[in-house]
Amino acid sequence: MDNNSFRVAVIIPAYNEAANIAMVISEINQTKLNSYQLTAVVVNDSSTDATAAIASKLECILLDLPLNLGIGGAVQTGFKYAFDQKFDFALQLDGDGQHPAHEIHKLLEVQKVHAADVVIGSRFIAKNGFQSTLGRRLGIQFLKHWIKVFSGIEILDNTSGFRLYNSKALKTVAFHYPDEYPEPESIVLFAKLKFKIIETAVEMRERQGGTSSIRHLAQLYYMFKVSLAIFYSFLRQTPKNSKNI
Repeated sequence: MDNNSFRVAVIIPAYNEAANIAMVISEINQTKLNSYQLTAVVVNDSSTDATAAIASKLECILLDLPLNLGIGGAVQTGFKYAFDQKFDFALQLDGDGQHPAHEIHKLLEVQKVHAADVVIGSRFIAKNGFQSTLGRRLGIQFLKHWIKVFSGIEILDNTSGFRLYNSKALKTVAFHYPDEYPEPESIVLFAKLKFKIIETAVEMRERQGGTSSIRHLAQLYYMFKVSLAIFYSFLRQTPKNSKNI
């Protein structure tokens, strides 16, 4: 590794992603970027399929959780690892194959140009690639306005799990990160902390295999719960420092 390279922990939360995890890890390992060294960090959230067995045979760091923590807890486990191992950046990327590794450079370039604390990959700026289902798009549109009420900022793809964090933001999310609906909730937290948040256009794909955990009528329940969670995030006391747990 070049001593002048920035180390990027690519955190992949994975629950029952046996159909996708090998492809996701392989794409990351094949992605070569000037000045950045990518390391795949798979957080197996106590999967009941072969996710852990497959990942253990591939070139990655495998964090194997003994209990299912959910998306927030799994991602935060990755953040804690990246922080403890002194990575320069943490990049969150879904384990279902929706976030192509060849799009990672776009987040890194935007971070460098704008000195951003958090960069969010958005499918709704250029509107290329998979745009999600109509029901989800309507929900995301509602959340855009709801989040703006409590944060003062407008994020088009507020549920995107394709995100880059610099060392300052990583220090915070390693100790303070929403557990149940982390992507939309965390935007309110970042705004309260006055982090510089940039949204940039990326292309996404459909889930490459398996099934989503949020389907059909569960989407309505999700919208109700996440709306309450955003409101409570607004009311919650802002952490004064990263280790004030």
